[in-house]
Amino acid sequence: MKFIGKSVLIVLCVFSFLFLNIYNPSTALAQKSEVHTKLIQANYEFDVDKMGDMSGFDPATVKFPKGDTIRIAVIASFSGPAAIMGDIFWAAVSSAAYDINQRGGIMVDGKKKFVEVLKGDHMSRIDQCKRVAERMVLKEKVHVLVGTDGSHLMKVINQVANQHKVIAQNITSTSDDLMNATNFSRFAFMSCLSSSQVGRGLGYYYGQIRKKERKFYIICQDYAFGRSIADSFKQGLKEYYPKAKIVGEDYHKLFTTDFAPYLEKIRAAKPDVIFTGNWAPDGPNLFKQARQMGLKQPFANLFLDDPNFLHEVGPESASGNIQITQYGVDVPAFKTPEQIKYYKTWHDLWANKWKTEPYNTRLFEHGSGNLGSYRQQVYWLLSVIERAGSTDPEKIIAVWENDTYRLPTGKVLKMRACDHRVIQDLHVVEYAPADKQKVSMNIPPYYWYKDAASTGHTWRIPAEKVLPWMDPKLDRCADRDEWGE
Repeated sequence: MKFIGKSVLIVLCVFSFLFLNIYNPSTALAQKSEVHTKLIQANYEFDVDKMGDMSGFDPATVKFPKGDTIRIAVIASFSGPAAIMGDIFWAAVSSAAYDINQRGGIMVDGKKKFVEVLKGDHMSRIDQCKRVAERMVLKEKVHVLVGTDGSHLMKVINQVANQHKVIAQNITSTSDDLMNATNFSRFAFMSCLSSSQVGRGLGYYYGQIRKKERKFYIICQDYAFGRSIADSFKQGLKEYYPKAKIVGEDYHKLFTTDFAPYLEKIRAAKPDVIFTGNWAPDGPNLFKQARQMGLKQPFANLFLDDPNFLHEVGPESASGNIQITQYGVDVPAFKTPEQIKYYKTWHDLWANKWKTEPYNTRLFEHGSGNLGSYRQQVYWLLSVIERAGSTDPEKIIAVWENDTYRLPTGKVLKMRACDHRVIQDLHVVEYAPADKQKVSMNIPPYYWYKDAASTGHTWRIPAEKVLPWMDPKLDRCADRDEWGE
């Protein structure tokens, strides 16, 4: 009897333990809400401690070695209405190249070589883009073409790279058709996020995380990218938020100055959220005119992160805006001494060294956001060249396909081999006034900007929820899943 009583007691204890752990409501809820994300292991990671002496870097005055170098051409708008985009790309690419040169260069083809960066101004024109890309390849003998603002212009750069068998790196143009069966090139690599990821990411955020607003109005630029990102947003809502409703949709020509007719239609539609893929100057102009006309809805966006214009409109005007970004991280922003060092290297140069416009403006203060992403993507390119040990495009391709790379911020990028598109986590950022930015900015002064809205809370969108679209007609991707495996 004593033996039986003891056995029963043991069984009851075990049962009680299992009951409390399996059926405890809080435990069950935690198990149900857990997100199972496929981990991407990095083949290589950026080492902050190996950075060169950056104290002499100034994007306005930087000079690069000539001669037998690794030659990279930045092809962008360095003049015209979108000239600021060229300045942003130049700062990103030239800073990464300067760092590598301060380390002594890269060993390629049995010889240490410095990196040389050249400017190619396409003036936002297709004909000029083709001419300058060909000149960079045929006359300047560059090894890599980096671009650009405008998916229609990136398509031209990719075509030139394919014709002349040099590498093209797309660090910003998001249109999915750049890497479809018709336009794919083995020599072109899309290291930035794509429109399909933007749409799916925002759809996931509004439908699976926020679950509040239901009425959306779409207004985008009327060209390949604008149409692509709008379609992707609609598909993202359909996939992750079927209760949402598109209450209006408009497209406008590039570099529009008067948005009043469009904004009146938005006012009449009474959306909860305005979605735009617009980049500068269209994005800031659209937003400023919306606020001037009394529209107070938050903007869901990709490129409304220019702090110069955010200071113009003030912190209250942009608070509540939602941005999806490839640069974002889980809060807080800085988790290691190395990340703080990487950030302060850029910020302190901006604060103490850079005196020339536009580089002395708020746009370049933190080296984060889209600018920060462009810089890190170029570091990835330079890492691939270093590991390939050559400027031979075939050797670069062999390394970059299926490569995984950990950025200074901690995020890991994976280059899908079959269509050269990047798999990565994305983040959604809610813009907030200074007193609510400390959740992200966890080092003094505990805000990004005192007089402008900036990053507050962030939400991670797991890579598996925003895998980039894969064209089923592309033979290289036949019989592969969305991970490219």
